[in-house]
Amino acid sequence: MNALIIQKAGPGLTVQDLGRPDMAHLGLSRGGAADPVALYEAAALLSQSTPQAVLEMAGIGGTFEVTMPTRIALTGAPMRASVGTQALRWNATHLLSPGESLTIGAAERGSYGYLSFAGGILTPETLSSRSTHVTAGLGGPLKDGTRLPLGEDADPGAASVGLPLETRFSGGDIRYIAGPQTGLFAPDVLSRFADTTFTRSVTANRQGVRLEADARFPSQAPSGLASDFILEGDLQMTGDGLPYVLLCECQTIGGYPRIGTVIAADLPMVAQAGQGAELWFRQITLDEADRIATAHDARLKELRRKVQPLIRDPSTIHDLLSYQLISGVTAGDDLDD
Repeated sequence: MNALIIQKAGPGLTVQDLGRPDMAHLGLSRGGAADPVALYEAAALLSQSTPQAVLEMAGIGGTFEVTMPTRIALTGAPMRASVGTQALRWNATHLLSPGESLTIGAAERGSYGYLSFAGGILTPETLSSRSTHVTAGLGGPLKDGTRLPLGEDADPGAASVGLPLETRFSGGDIRYIAGPQTGLFAPDVLSRFADTTFTRSVTANRQGVRLEADARFPSQAPSGLASDFILEGDLQMTGDGLPYVLLCECQTIGGYPRIGTVIAADLPMVAQAGQGAELWFRQITLDEADRIATAHDARLKELRRKVQPLIRDPSTIHDLLSYQLISGVTAGDDLDD
């Protein structure tokens, strides 16, 4: 079986898939990729029917090799990537052969990059998923020297392809819906929240992202507010009047008041926002959120139609000799006829 060898692991390197979306009643949040869109992009690039388990790289990647030829896809936050001295295009596929070292450096924008393989990562499943969920004790960050089983690439000679690089890595306009505790915030607080530009704090991980601002957003919640069910996307207002956006490894019970819930289509933008990125929040209706969710699902299904062959300079193709460069031979007199 093909294997991935992690020569050098960056901090926060984990195996992730789409997570465990139906386990909240057991006290387990979804987990999985912080940016699920990146997994759908990889599936489109690698012609997979559904997203497979991948490596999630938090801020920086590492150095990797494989034991059999396999296509890889690089998606999510753009990172510096190379095989030997040849730089690799992001949001694209490349052939990685035995004996070659793939090096992925720091993120140029965003927070989470993804390294995917044509045959997927075939680690054992736990609760119907291969994802690492550190806060729940399901696996942990990968270390130098780890070997992971990979599925076989059915077509390693397939031409390299790419997708346009999206702009979800630098903050922006985040839409949210009201929740059962929105009424605990006075109208002037809600208006101030809508008018405030927040910056992503250094305090952030897969559980949530703290947002910084000069203004404060106190609630009218009574002291000793009872703990309640919470979920990914909730805008939880802490005691100092600043919000956290809860992410994929959040707890499932909490007692801080919530001003609303970020819609699923915009959560990747929050997760990917780099330190200091600006975000602002706009409340929408439930009907609008439903329409956006339908359009978002349709966009993910259409990704494969946007895949295009890479047009590359031969001098930048690290595996040039693996291609068939001459398609046929003639006697040399065919032009005389």
